[in-house]
Amino acid sequence: MSRLIVISNRVSVPKAAGAAGAQGGLAVALNSALREHRGIWFGWSGQETQEFTGHLDMQRNDDVTTATIDLEPQDIDEYYNGYANRTLWPLFHFRIDLTEYNRDFGEGYERVNRRFADSVHPLIEPDDMVWVHDYHLLPLGSMLRAKGVDNRMGLFLHTPWPPTRLLVSLPFHEKLVTSMLEYDVIGFQTTEWLESFLHYVQKELGLKVNLDNSVSYQGRRVVARAFPIGIDHAEFTEAAASEEAQEAHDRLKSSVRGRKLLIGVDRLDYSKGLGERFQSFGRFLTDYPGEAGAVVLLQIAPPSRGDVASYQQIREDLERKTGNINGAHADVGFVPIRYVNRGYPRAQLAGFYRAANIGLVTPLRDGMNLVAKEFVAAQDPEDPGVLILSQFAGAALQLTDALLVNPHSVEHVSEAIRRALDMPLAERQRRHAKLLASVRDFDVIHWRNAFVSALEGKGNNGGRNAEEQATSASIKAA
Repeated sequence: MSRLIVISNRVSVPKAAGAAGAQGGLAVALNSALREHRGIWFGWSGQETQEFTGHLDMQRNDDVTTATIDLEPQDIDEYYNGYANRTLWPLFHFRIDLTEYNRDFGEGYERVNRRFADSVHPLIEPDDMVWVHDYHLLPLGSMLRAKGVDNRMGLFLHTPWPPTRLLVSLPFHEKLVTSMLEYDVIGFQTTEWLESFLHYVQKELGLKVNLDNSVSYQGRRVVARAFPIGIDHAEFTEAAASEEAQEAHDRLKSSVRGRKLLIGVDRLDYSKGLGERFQSFGRFLTDYPGEAGAVVLLQIAPPSRGDVASYQQIREDLERKTGNINGAHADVGFVPIRYVNRGYPRAQLAGFYRAANIGLVTPLRDGMNLVAKEFVAAQDPEDPGVLILSQFAGAALQLTDALLVNPHSVEHVSEAIRRALDMPLAERQRRHAKLLASVRDFDVIHWRNAFVSALEGKGNNGGRNAEEQATSASIKAA
């Protein structure tokens, strides 16, 4: 078996299940994958150094080897806070109004990708497979090729891929995309993002897209497919059954005093639609005044990217909306919105999910959204909560038995909350059973195996994307 070299912007040192705070989907998924597939996880440590040396900090924790480098303050400002989070992130989430184009950002992005290439190159052995993750490192494969690396290399994008008409607003977009074509496999979360990518390479680069969605480029065949990511269902289910989860469940249930509970768990990010979610909940309280003292929204939103001005504005906006809604609908012993700016261990989150009657997952645009799948996995099958899910989340293409909503429409979301609260037990059980089957059968192990199989050059499952298989299985379950 070939060794696997995983490369991502940040490296999360593995911890015991439930011991970490609110880890992102990438960290949870890759820790799980690397425990079963020998190799190395390489990336930035998250630490600063006054002068970049390329020094590797090698550690082994919980059967996963990590190798990290420190970056200079200028690198972090231009590459991470700049090009990654003020240029690519908003553009890839269709927020061209927030996208900043700055030449220094672009130069910093290329510089740091070269530093990654220089540092990881000595770790790569001839038979290794290289798996690069996300928008931070799109050109890394081409830089490794320039160093003579001819290993099988794949790229997986965890974000959406924007339509061609938006992507062409990015200076040097052709250079960025052609650098991606140095990978052997390019993976996307959904067929929608895959189709957007293929449309770009046909229209802007004039390349041939074959019937199997591979791209012919400089005499090579680049495989492009959808590989929708899942959660580690077995690990999360174990965490949800823990004493810590039960204590969290009981504490939250006790605190709401018999009221119906809605829960949202999101990073503090404009793509998550938190402002629109609060407005929708406020509209629900206005439309159904008899419910004003009978429902509570718990929104957990750990802060992120605090150095970026737009994220500071989000926090201020949510605090203002929380105050306005609570001021209008609260009583002396009750507030309808509990807004919490901190993360929680996964076991506690599982308990919170299980205590909730409704999971509100309403991003304006999302590559996948694993919170939706965690909410489903945490529910009591005998008395499950209802998932309200944005139609613009990648997960909506798999979790078709959720209540799918347009998060831009406060009326639509308000009506979905009313419908969820009124939903009969039999319907809740039926919907949950089908949602759980998709979450269980198309978990992170399935995702990992599908991508690694493609990276190894093995069959393409009869030409069907993993997303198409998941959707087909969901339909059959119905």
